[in-house]
Amino acid sequence: MKYNRVLLKLSGEALSGDKGTGFDEKTCIGVAEQIKTLVDEGCQVAIVIGGGNFWRGRTSETIQRNQADQIGMLATVMNCIYMSEICRHVGLETQVFTPFECSSFTKLFSRDCAEECLGSGKVIFFAGGMGHPYFSTDTPTALRAIEIEADVILAAKSIDGVYDSDPAQNPDAKKYDTLPISRVIDEKLGVMDLTAAVLCYENKMPMYVFGLNEENSIINCVNGTGNGTEITVD
Repeated sequence: MKYNRVLLKLSGEALSGDKGTGFDEKTCIGVAEQIKTLVDEGCQVAIVIGGGNFWRGRTSETIQRNQADQIGMLATVMNCIYMSEICRHVGLETQVFTPFECSSFTKLFSRDCAEECLGSGKVIFFAGGMGHPYFSTDTPTALRAIEIEADVILAAKSIDGVYDSDPAQNPDAKKYDTLPISRVIDEKLGVMDLTAAVLCYENKMPMYVFGLNEENSIINCVNGTGNGTEITVD
């Protein structure tokens, strides 16, 4: 096993399968079963999930940005609660954290509590983003990975890595096997938003970008046999 503690970033769309919205239970169970395999082998797993299967507030011209982002934060809470229960279904113990009070649905985030959960073999979820508008889920992904001292961020995408242009538009697009985070920032390659990329750069947090839909893709990444792009910080 190459990594002992990982932060897995899933897009909301990844949970919806081919439907594009809501949840595709078969897809979610498949992800949960991979996570269980890793936890059973001793890997500690934290997860951030986007909210795009329910809400993309930045495309709305009728709602103020603050409120649009608040709706997006709540979408990530729904996703994490759902995925937490799917993980429980396959035999895992879980805990969902948020940066704001969310009644009894979640637990208020603290680093000590997150460490305790990871140490006891629980899969933990970081929902609710940063708790403030004007941040995408990329930023809490980077921040929480740094806070819990993860070995790597595993960023699951719809394509199998980072390319020099859109492979859907350019059949000759070149895929990068490795890419320094400084280049991601300088060339604005869109791997993650710039705030998150700078956080990773300053705190030397590496990332691995991979295609979720490949068989056993998460397991392969943790074992060092993934088919994606390694974002280096040296």
